[in-house]
Amino acid sequence: MHFATLQPIAARPDRPTITGEEAAALARATVNLFRVWGLSDAEARTLLGDMAPRTWARWKAGDIGRIDRDLRARMAILMGIHKALRYLFTDPARGYGWIRKPSAAFGGRSALDIMLRGEITDLIDLRAYLDAERGAW
Repeated sequence: MHFATLQPIAARPDRPTITGEEAAALARATVNLFRVWGLSDAEARTLLGDMAPRTWARWKAGDIGRIDRDLRARMAILMGIHKALRYLFTDPARGYGWIRKPSAAFGGRSALDIMLRGEITDLIDLRAYLDAERGAW
């Protein structure tokens, strides 16, 4: 069997890369978002891809280290979820509370329950649901 030689290509040339400086700012924003969502440390670490407890403690203290691509993507999706909630709810507190509120759309589970399954696809699916609810841009 003969295989053609693959030429390297950019994964998504139409999407800009998140710089290290932007990723650090995104991490700080994520810490703040989790605070207003009222997440426990364990919940926060799960949403960030099972982040190590020591790393999360450093983040909360403002010491943001290297951030890999998966973590950057998770944080970007979480900010998209936050943004969609801000569009859906004029009162920010209602949007923050919605995260924990059981929903018929999720079989009686909350959005947080869905996100805490831990897969990045769960975050993507929630973001897509919220975008559909608000009538995508």
